[in-house]
Amino acid sequence: MQFNLNQEQLAFQKAARDFSAGELAPHAQEWDEKKLFPVKTIASAGALGFCSMYCDEKVGGLGLSRLDTVIILEELAAGCTSTAAFISIHNMASWMITQWGSDAIVKHWATALMSGEKLASYCLTEADSGSDAGNLRTSARADGEYYILNGAKAFISGAGATDVLVVMARTGSADDGPKGISAFVVPADAAGISYGKNEIKMGWNSQPTKTISFEDVRISAECLLGREGEGFKIAMQGLDGGRINIASCSIGAAQATLNHAKQYMQERRQFGQSIADFQALQFKLADMVTELVAARQMVRLAAFKLDNDDADKTTYCAMAKRFATDIGFRVCDEALQLHGGYGYLREYPIERFFRDARVHQILEGTNEIMRVITARRLLAEGGTEAIR
Repeated sequence: MQFNLNQEQLAFQKAARDFSAGELAPHAQEWDEKKLFPVKTIASAGALGFCSMYCDEKVGGLGLSRLDTVIILEELAAGCTSTAAFISIHNMASWMITQWGSDAIVKHWATALMSGEKLASYCLTEADSGSDAGNLRTSARADGEYYILNGAKAFISGAGATDVLVVMARTGSADDGPKGISAFVVPADAAGISYGKNEIKMGWNSQPTKTISFEDVRISAECLLGREGEGFKIAMQGLDGGRINIASCSIGAAQATLNHAKQYMQERRQFGQSIADFQALQFKLADMVTELVAARQMVRLAAFKLDNDDADKTTYCAMAKRFATDIGFRVCDEALQLHGGYGYLREYPIERFFRDARVHQILEGTNEIMRVITARRLLAEGGTEAIR
């Protein structure tokens, strides 16, 4: 096995690190405080290919592997975790559109999405079906050459500021469960769509989060992704990648706070010496970096499994998401503790990384659901041999 990054990966890593340090980190505090959605900066990321990382080159994407992608997202998240997380969501939604969209849909949306000129939101979650996404109620009724959408989505990142929505809606009966769900591409300004208030959140303030309501929204049948009844499968395939993307954002946030903690410990003096000289604090720093390296390698293993279409890729992505988001938040928490009272102040970036990283344990499937996925596979026939 080769753990070192190749020259191309190192080049992408450096490009992302430079962009993060130059375009994200200097503005992250202002975006957070003023709740500004940095669409121009995201478009600048798109100019580097970061809005189309694993979309096919045939549609204008970079065509990168999922391993390449998580390397890039980690670096972006070290500058502004909230903005990097939205970029990851945009990549997931854009990949779905270009992977399963009709020729007409791809032709209409691909170029603008790949460049970051236009942005996409992913609409799966509903108020009454968060973890139980297979029981969603938003409906899409066939009407000749159209579908009529009715229902509502909750906690939608970018809602009200993006240009296109990937919407999961029920085309079958409630008894059909996940098999009755289909996926659609919906223009964000279509007649009958309305948006709720921008939610007041603990973190992720550089991106709006709103509810979306659909009232007799008429869309062309060409807006169907794949075939009827394939929506849940498409959603889950998207989430395999989405989970390791968000895991990488946690690692990026944690790495940033670790770097800040190291610098602070070397500068801060107590009892006549640098606090970096206290062995108890050295041990804490050692544990933080050890767990962070372990989480990073687990995410990269899951990305490798996804790239190679491993039969257990979904389980590996679930395990990596659970582990990396838990560890990432823990490292942010420890870094804040090492800063003492200063870590609690807005003057220092630690508390922002702490707040932004917390939601990663909830979205893209809660970490409790990640445990369910993992346990079911482990307990299934051959599970012990498969997950090793």
